[in-house]
Amino acid sequence: MRQRRKTTCSLVASVALLALMGPALAQRITTAAAADGSVLPFPGSPSASIAAPRLQDSKHVRRVEPSHLRKDAPNVLIILLDDVGFGQAATFGGEVNTPTLSKLAEQGVSYNAFHTTAICSPTRAALLTGRNHQRVGNGTIAERAVDWDGYTGVIPKSSATMAEVMRHYGYKTAAIGKWHNTPADQTTSMGPFDRWPTGHGFDYFYGFLAGETSQWEPRLVENTNQIEPPHSETYHFSEDLAQRGIDWLRRHQAFAPDKPFLLYWAPGAGHGPHQIFKEWADKYKGKFDNGWDAYRDRVFARQKQLGWIPADTQLTPRTASMPSWDSIPEAQRPFQRRLMEIFAGFVEHVDVQAGRVVDELERLGIRDNTIIIYIFGDNGASAEGQNGTISELLAQNGIPNTVEQQLAALDRLGGLEALGGPKTDSMYHAGWAWAGNTPFQHTKLVASHFGGTRNPMVISWPKGIKPDKTPRPQFHHVNDIAPTIYELVGIKPPKIVDGVAQDPIDGVSLAYTFNDPKASPRKTSQYFDNNGSRAMYQDGWIAATFGPLVPWLPGAPGLAGWDSAKDKWELYRIDKDFSEANDLAAREPQRLAKLQKAFDQQAKANKVYPLGAGIWLRLHPEDRIKTPYTRWRFDATTTRMPEFTAPGIGHDNNTVIIDAEIGDNASGVLYALGGAGGGVTLYMDQGDLVYEYNMMIIERYIARSATKITPGKHRIEVTTRLESAKPLSGADVVVKVDGQEVGRTTVKRTVPAAFSASETFDVGVDLGSTVSTDYFDRRPFRFDGKIEKVEVNLQ
Repeated sequence: MRQRRKTTCSLVASVALLALMGPALAQRITTAAAADGSVLPFPGSPSASIAAPRLQDSKHVRRVEPSHLRKDAPNVLIILLDDVGFGQAATFGGEVNTPTLSKLAEQGVSYNAFHTTAICSPTRAALLTGRNHQRVGNGTIAERAVDWDGYTGVIPKSSATMAEVMRHYGYKTAAIGKWHNTPADQTTSMGPFDRWPTGHGFDYFYGFLAGETSQWEPRLVENTNQIEPPHSETYHFSEDLAQRGIDWLRRHQAFAPDKPFLLYWAPGAGHGPHQIFKEWADKYKGKFDNGWDAYRDRVFARQKQLGWIPADTQLTPRTASMPSWDSIPEAQRPFQRRLMEIFAGFVEHVDVQAGRVVDELERLGIRDNTIIIYIFGDNGASAEGQNGTISELLAQNGIPNTVEQQLAALDRLGGLEALGGPKTDSMYHAGWAWAGNTPFQHTKLVASHFGGTRNPMVISWPKGIKPDKTPRPQFHHVNDIAPTIYELVGIKPPKIVDGVAQDPIDGVSLAYTFNDPKASPRKTSQYFDNNGSRAMYQDGWIAATFGPLVPWLPGAPGLAGWDSAKDKWELYRIDKDFSEANDLAAREPQRLAKLQKAFDQQAKANKVYPLGAGIWLRLHPEDRIKTPYTRWRFDATTTRMPEFTAPGIGHDNNTVIIDAEIGDNASGVLYALGGAGGGVTLYMDQGDLVYEYNMMIIERYIARSATKITPGKHRIEVTTRLESAKPLSGADVVVKVDGQEVGRTTVKRTVPAAFSASETFDVGVDLGSTVSTDYFDRRPFRFDGKIEKVEVNLQ
């Protein structure tokens, strides 16, 4: 730690000294220092032309910028799926068909001891920078960022992404799909855009900025512009992302075929909401009828048969707090089975879309020299669906509910056939996630055990890697990807990028494993931390403690009384115990203490403390990311305002006043916040004025005017008053027109934090998935009158 600070300070001092030396001397020194790429950008080539006073005495020679890459520098395609686990891909013993992953595994090498951070934003930040996630400010997801240095959600310029570095070397770069590395309060059309993908080195971006989005009506961004998908029965986001990747590759070949490329293709699947065409889910009908316990047994046997896991691996038991399949009432089992069928179809479908991108490389004749890194999951399979859900963010908000409530609400939407469609934000039971992480304990959000952190990975490079079916067992981590790519393309990690001294790279290249499955591991240590769940790996041993958050239990019990100093630690020798089945803490207390000390050292060096910073907002929802404003004036130009920056009309005392001109039998949305999974909307319906509070699908509260609103100019006022300041408080809502009450409703409970991660506040229209199913078939249900202004005041 002391040496790193000294190095950083000396680099900063060097930059300052150069400025004092004068431009000529500074240029010579900088040129010499930058020749090996230690300082980026590279200096430009001096002109060979001679400028004389007279044109006819001048000499013109067009300068040629030198290449800083070797002639055969490879292309790079990174495929990163979301929320899928070690035991799900059929390639490696699971029961979800993954033909593209299988094809690439046949053409390359696979890794069965590769690790992530147990959660989305941190994994992506570590992947892109080659650093530990808290070192680069991403100790938790962007939506839960807080103001401790390791948890701000801001990747610092002192840790340049691989895209920033590779672009200086001449690479063309694109990010397509999920980003999730911009603070949630900085995603409006006002930026700041230096924290968007194009501000982190990507020439092109197409996808979404938040942690999740509708697969039918995603909240899309192209570069820094918000765009809308088509309203089409044949549209699906994963297919769109594949086509965008294909189109970008074709443009690259047309406009810059002499330049190598970096394409980061990271779809939203299989993160919730689980949404897919019915025919893809139907492919799995009946395949999961015996439940998650039986699934786990089948997959474990198959993993051994394939040689994907060691023959002496033990199947870890289901933890006591995780329900067994036998405990699920028979009446609820069709619901739970269908949720898993939808997930399986969803993941197979996105793997096939990844295959379309790979096929395009072959069609263009560039596959041979393209390195493909396919990481099957940014963390383990997710238990955030808890008992199975039709509205994913019920769990994120800690809203108590029952499966009976879910089923009753589902019946209003059309029954099981509505699951996976645009009217639900469904997600499977946590039991399926646990089974999906076979043979390990636990799930996503648990950084202490491999159920949260171990994901399959395949690397294929026909020109540089000889295919080998032997799984690579060396312990590696997602922060090893950037240094691996740097080594393969011939880049030395720079010391200065764009004038900013760089943090050290934490990752270790795993290129040494390509041609030798028995190579001695070069990564000897790695810490893990997420939501207070943590672990320390060192030389074949890992010490771990579960922490306070149990992802599959509604309401997150036990957080308030948690004391990290009292956590019980476990100890595993994973070079002999692949699945962490045998806790050796009692036998090896000295070794455990040594690893705990090592974790403390890493925690201090990487800005991990305070432990549990990721759960702060669960304990203190009043500190959630929110707008600093309390008064707004909007009009019909206001659309796509992210919920984290919008007025909190769903959970705060507020008054909304609309001045509008209404026609005869007027229809359309006046304003809406949120989407199908939950939200608030005020709209006209053939002259009737309607307010609806969609409480995460399971409850709907509606106030409708008794008579039609007459044509002409009117002032509409909606007043919301909470019963208390406590989370989940009820609220009284009164709707007035020109000072006269026309409707009211009592909302029995309000959303504590947010209706969604990516849906927005819109005036005069409901973009994205619709808050109300009553106008679903008329989406985006644009108001047919004129909105002069919308004033919102929070009290």
